[in-house]
Amino acid sequence: MTTPIDDFDDFAALDPFFRIIQEGLAGFVDGQHFFDLLAEDVIFDYVISVPGYPRRVEGRRAVAELYRGYGGTMVLRSADELAVHRDHEASVIVLEYAVHGQAVRTGRTYDNRFISVITIKDRKVTHWRDYLDPVAVFNALGRPAQ
Repeated sequence: MTTPIDDFDDFAALDPFFRIIQEGLAGFVDGQHFFDLLAEDVIFDYVISVPGYPRRVEGRRAVAELYRGYGGTMVLRSADELAVHRDHEASVIVLEYAVHGQAVRTGRTYDNRFISVITIKDRKVTHWRDYLDPVAVFNALGRPAQ
């Protein structure tokens, strides 16, 4: 059973990410919170990721469940360096951005850069392809062990 998405306090560790995505997609999608921007049947593909993280997640609620535990691993303090690129013909928006925070277990700084390729239909995100720097994750989490 999944927990409802309406308790956004569960996702507070991701607030800077949510804000920069909302800024990048402003005017292209409808919704008040990150999860509101997603179609119910959205597909997330994590193309460049880290071991143990799923390669594909299907459905708005499944994405929320994946992100619900994020604050147990990382807490973001800011996001910046937003660049927005749009392909009007394909209804695709590419967002480049950076996030900054701290790993919970190690206390190490976390700085990562992302490219998210986002497909929009009927003012909702229907597909999301994500690319990140896995070495930044490893460094923050202290993997592999020194």
